[in-house]
Amino acid sequence: MINPIEPARPASFGVTNAIFIGRSIRHSLRNTEALIMAIMLPVMLMLLFTYVFGGALQQDGHYVDYVVPGIILLCAGFGSSSTAVDVSQDMTNGIIERFRTMPINSMSVVTGHVVASLIRNLTATGVVISVALLVGFRPSAGVPEWIAAIGIISLFILAFTWLFAALGLVAGSPSAASSYGFALLFLPYLSSAFVPTSTMPKWLQGIADNQPITPVIETIRGLLTGTPIHDRAWWAIGWCLLILAISLTWSILSFRRKAGAR
Repeated sequence: MINPIEPARPASFGVTNAIFIGRSIRHSLRNTEALIMAIMLPVMLMLLFTYVFGGALQQDGHYVDYVVPGIILLCAGFGSSSTAVDVSQDMTNGIIERFRTMPINSMSVVTGHVVASLIRNLTATGVVISVALLVGFRPSAGVPEWIAAIGIISLFILAFTWLFAALGLVAGSPSAASSYGFALLFLPYLSSAFVPTSTMPKWLQGIADNQPITPVIETIRGLLTGTPIHDRAWWAIGWCLLILAISLTWSILSFRRKAGAR
């Protein structure tokens, strides 16, 4: 008597995610031009603001201490934006249909992009901070403050990477996903990243003070340079968790709708 063929056992959640994380990291390493640009653009912006605009914006020569937290988040945002394109490419090139035929949770392909982006952006952030130290950045933070700052930065990257992943899932093409991501990169310019919000017009000051980026920047700035934080840390964490929850839910629902995933 011929025994019936048993269905393949689904791969475990951990194994599946590890495979897709490794896949996304390999893609990042192979795309060296994009990886270099993700690091070099924030560094060039920091040098531009420090040496070209710094003397006019803050004449005491310490503008680099003010601008570095904003550059860190700009670096994180620019690096995270590529996730939208990567996810959109997977959704439009037919590979998701192949993954659906396998005994795996195909949503892990998006998780892989997100975690790889987190690793890539934390590495780029380390490079930006190293260059900042070379050009005169002098943080007063101790070990606890550095740990807290890295935690806030990681939470910000995770939240916005999932947001970009959601945009990649709903975009009709990789080029459209790139455009959506580019629009979000203007948020740091409408915050306290480069100048205090008190120097802005009243109507713009209200927007800058109450958008998600400003409390995150002020929290990182306070942790690294000792400026007052007040209640901004709670606002920063709250905004990041809210964006993360919305983006994660949006991503799951969009993926199921477009891919019919398990």
